Amino acid sequence: MRYPRYALSFLLLLFVCCNSVTQSPAYNTQSLSPVLPAHTKAEKKMNGLTLVAPPEPFDGNPMKAVREVGAGWIAVVPYAFTRPGDPDVQYHDQGSHWWGEKPAGVCETIRLAHENGVKTMLKPQVWIPRGWTGNLSFDTDKEWASWEAGYERYILRFAAIADSMHSDMFCIGTEFRSSIEKRPQFWSALILKIKQVYHGKLTYSSNWDDWDKVPFWRELDYIGLGGYFPLVTGTTPDVAALKSAWQPVLNRLKTFSKEQGKPVLFTEFGYMSVDSCGWRNWELERGIEGRNINEQAQANCYEALFATFQPEDWWAGGFLWKWFPNMRGHEGYPERDYTPQGKMGLKTLQKWYKGE
Repeated sequence: MRYPRYALSFLLLLFVCCNSVTQSPAYNTQSLSPVLPAHTKAEKKMNGLTLVAPPEPFDGNPMKAVREVGAGWIAVVPYAFTRPGDPDVQYHDQGSHWWGEKPAGVCETIRLAHENGVKTMLKPQVWIPRGWTGNLSFDTDKEWASWEAGYERYILRFAAIADSMHSDMFCIGTEFRSSIEKRPQFWSALILKIKQVYHGKLTYSSNWDDWDKVPFWRELDYIGLGGYFPLVTGTTPDVAALKSAWQPVLNRLKTFSKEQGKPVLFTEFGYMSVDSCGWRNWELERGIEGRNINEQAQANCYEALFATFQPEDWWAGGFLWKWFPNMRGHEGYPERDYTPQGKMGLKTLQKWYKGE
C-alpha cells in the first residue's frame, strides 16, 4: 500500500476540477503530431524512471539527465483524482492543472523522449486525497457505474493519446485492489476497449501484496506491480540482508511468471533516502520532514534489488519512483524523498542502468 504524494498538485486541481471528465471531444487527437520511437538497439531491461510532471513547460531538455543516468525508459504520469465518497473521476486540461499532466505536456514529454532515444510508458493515475485507490469502494451499483464511466473516459482519452504519439507502453490502472475484486467484469471490458484505441504493449500496476489476485494478466503483456516490498527493518539495511529478504519474493514472482506466461515488470519501485527505508516506505512518508537523512540506506536498497532481479530473464525491469526533471515539481523534501538525484544512490543506479 502506498499513499499519494502530490499534495501540491491537489491544491491546484481542487480549484478547477469540479466537474466530471471531459466528454467525447477528449478523444480527438488529430491535432497531435505523432513521433515514431527509436528502435535501434536490441531489446534490453526496462531501465526506467518515473518522470514527475512539472508545473510549467521544460526550461531545458530533461532527457539529457535521463540518458546520463543510463535510463532507456520513462513513465509519464498525468493525474486525475477522485474525492473520497464521490463516484466521479475528475480530470481537466484547462485552468491550474500542471502543464506536464495536460495533453500538451504529456505529448511534448513523449516527443522529447523519443527524439532522444528514450522509450515511454504512459501511466495515467487516479489520486484519492487522504486515501488510497486500493480502498476505493461504493455502496451501490449506481455509484460504481458512475465512477467507472468517468474512469473509462479518462483512461480511453489517454489511450488515444498514447496511440497517436506511439508511446511504447500503456498502463491501464494503478492499485485498484477493491475495484478489481468487486467489479472484475468492468476491467475485462475496459481492456477490450483500450485495445481498440491503443495498439502497443499493455500492463497494469498492482500493489506489492495483491499482484497474485489480479484476474486479467493473460489479457495484458506484462505482470506489473509496485516493488515496495518491506524487507529489512534496520536503520541502514545491509545489502546481504536485503538480498536474503528478497529471495522468497523472487521465488514467488518467478513461479507466477511461469504460470501466467508473462514477464514481470516493476511498474514502480523506490526507496526514500532516510533511516529504515528497507521497510515500509509509505509509512515513512508521514512526517518526512523530521526523518533522518540516510543516503547509504537508499543506495544499499538499490544495490540489493538490482543484484537480485537484473540477472533474471523473466524480470523485464522497472521504473524508479521518482525523477524530477530539472529538479522541478517536488514537494519540498527532495533530500529525503524517493529521488536519487544528487545522492549516493545515483551512482548505484548508473552502475546497473549502464551495465558498468
